[in-house]
Amino acid sequence: MNGWQLLVILSGLFLGVTLESLYQLPMGVLVGLGAGSFLAGLAWRRLGSLWSLAVSLCLLLVCAGIVRTQWYEQQFVGSPLAAQVEERVTIVGEVIREPDERTNFTQLFVQTDTDRVLVRVDRFLDVQYGDVIEVTGKLIKPEVFVTDTNREFDYPKYLQVRGVQYVMSFASVELVERTGGHAVLALLYTAKAYFVATLEQALPSPEVDLGVGLLLGVKQALGEDLETAFRQTGIIHIVVLSGYNVMLVVGFFWWISAWFFSIRGRIIFGLVGITLFALLVGLSATVVRASVMAAILLIGKWLGRLYDVLRALLFAAAVMVLINPYILLYDIGFQLSFMATLGLVLVLPQFESTVATHASTLKLGDLFKATLITQLFVLPLLMYNIGEVSLVSVVVNMLVLPMVPVAMLATFATGIVGVVSIQLAALLGLLAQLPLTYIILTAQWFAQLPFAAVIVPQIPVWFMLGMYLVPAGVWAVWKYVTRDRIEPEPLSDWVVVEEGEFKTATGSTDPVAVKVPVFFR
Repeated sequence: MNGWQLLVILSGLFLGVTLESLYQLPMGVLVGLGAGSFLAGLAWRRLGSLWSLAVSLCLLLVCAGIVRTQWYEQQFVGSPLAAQVEERVTIVGEVIREPDERTNFTQLFVQTDTDRVLVRVDRFLDVQYGDVIEVTGKLIKPEVFVTDTNREFDYPKYLQVRGVQYVMSFASVELVERTGGHAVLALLYTAKAYFVATLEQALPSPEVDLGVGLLLGVKQALGEDLETAFRQTGIIHIVVLSGYNVMLVVGFFWWISAWFFSIRGRIIFGLVGITLFALLVGLSATVVRASVMAAILLIGKWLGRLYDVLRALLFAAAVMVLINPYILLYDIGFQLSFMATLGLVLVLPQFESTVATHASTLKLGDLFKATLITQLFVLPLLMYNIGEVSLVSVVVNMLVLPMVPVAMLATFATGIVGVVSIQLAALLGLLAQLPLTYIILTAQWFAQLPFAAVIVPQIPVWFMLGMYLVPAGVWAVWKYVTRDRIEPEPLSDWVVVEEGEFKTATGSTDPVAVKVPVFFR
């Protein structure tokens, strides 16, 4: 089954989720789709056409997408709190996520027996993950609002992506029990808090805020002015943990494990490290997507299979949509991450795997292409959802991205040394300040330019889709016309050897010629 057939099959899942999210389809549609899937399956059995099988599976996944979305929506039906909206209520629940500290308040995700409520409390309130608390305040149903760029933001759906249906602002909180939540998460969050506190003693602000953002994705620490500068220059992605940051972390795990483990040990170390890192930074859509793809890359190395980045991307997206179907339409982070990665897949398929395992071999030309491609692929989404487009993003990304690995490594080293000695960490922090200050000054200087970012008029959804579909159609035609007709290498030229040995080119007397580890075959 080729990549096009796989794309058709998985597109059925995305189509089913989209249709059910927008229109809430009746049962008759499911019956019709199931019948169509059955007929296409019969055609495959009789004719042997893989395209018939692809259509059958596609229609089956449309049904699966519809049913999964219906199941997800059931959690928001029949809530006992529905009758108490706009009233002052008292609820008891557990803080199920790490508290999200903002400039003026802290957000808590509180899970009761029946509902999940977003509670905004005083920023300096001592509440931790796993605490059971009693919350008293006015229960509010979130509403759609208009942003500064004249875009409607569907805040209710945004919260429902996170399982939240109600909000309580500036509520009073009393601690009932400090249970600690899940042991692994509690340990990770405790270590994270200690690490951040150590960095705050070794680095000044705003450098420490940027360093924490680069390593842990805490963009709220930047402050409103600096966050605006990063957004207007198109580099806000580096402090919300884009796929690039995650792949750099994977590359670090791969490099450091080389000192202690064999190839299989490095893979296990990498998989464990990716999982713990994703849990540590909060499982955002971008982090999950990049982590799943990195895991597929490492597992492929374990099995000795080639890494097909397009299939890895589609698989990661399908798994994420099955787990939470609302991210497809209502999580802009997932959409931007997917489209940016899709651009790299189509034009620079080796980019992410190179960052993950051989980051030092990246060339400036590849970095420029990757930056330009990702900016072009996310442009329609930014125009439709955000309304603000940076005109200097490619230039600023080219100036900043080479320093991101240096800044991340220096910040990490400062925090680790600070666990042993704050004095030594302060000295090392002087070096860490250099790349961090460079990134900040670059963003601030370019943000001051009058043409740094422009507000674009509201565009209809069909126009945004056309900006994707028209180039996609041209690209598909071009790929079909220029498709590769080179015959594959005959299998008779290959020999089976033990792992760790090498295969040499057939007929060559030079033992170095075409010497490739069998593991990577």
